[in-house]
Amino acid sequence: MPEAAGLYYRIYDQAARIPVVLIHGAGGNHLHWPTEIRRLPGVRVYALDLPGHGKSPGAGQQSISAYVDTVLRWMEGVGLHRAVFVGHSMGGAIALWLGLASADHVLALVLLGTTASMKVNPTLMKDLANTEHFERAVSNIISWSYSRKAPESLKNIAYRRMLKIRPSVLFGDFLACEGFDVGNRLGELMCPVLALCGEEDRMTPTAYVQRLVDMVPQARLEVIPGAGHMVMLEKPQSVADIVLRFLQGVKL
Repeated sequence: MPEAAGLYYRIYDQAARIPVVLIHGAGGNHLHWPTEIRRLPGVRVYALDLPGHGKSPGAGQQSISAYVDTVLRWMEGVGLHRAVFVGHSMGGAIALWLGLASADHVLALVLLGTTASMKVNPTLMKDLANTEHFERAVSNIISWSYSRKAPESLKNIAYRRMLKIRPSVLFGDFLACEGFDVGNRLGELMCPVLALCGEEDRMTPTAYVQRLVDMVPQARLEVIPGAGHMVMLEKPQSVADIVLRFLQGVKL
């Protein structure tokens, strides 16, 4: 099982020049990135499980900065100095923080369902804090994360997968999101940024993502029709095609 700095990861197309690191969102794991994205042609893709998620041991973290420190230790462990970071939701917040605090390690950012401030619904936070309400909290997360036309089979798989994570880890993820706000620093971000958002995203609505893009010097927005917050799972090929076109313009 490939592991570095305590994190499980998978690597695809090791011979490719462009290094891309996939960072999943709250309560996720590397399988939240579908095959179309994990196996981008001509791209060396690393897909991580953050601590306490998927196959990585540990208790998780409760701040974005702590997750960033974990990712930097992992990079050192695998001998990776610079990469394009592709993050979804909380993973996008981690990528943003990396771009601001560790710019030397960042070639470019791809942010899916990510805003400059990741405030959480207070009722959801209350349910996550009480293990007796964990299933209800997970049910609401799944309900809010997919578009109206998302297949029930896809949502059921996501629900069962999220129930497997320890409640304390999921609560810690949402605490990390609740404490994240870099709205006053976006102008400092100098790397190219691609922001992707599902047209029906209720967790990070398009208008909020547009505000982020407007404040970042080298950012652009792509809105994916017929998708919600889990845009990469609902429209995997569309996301893969857009990301690949963006990567072709990234200078190593």
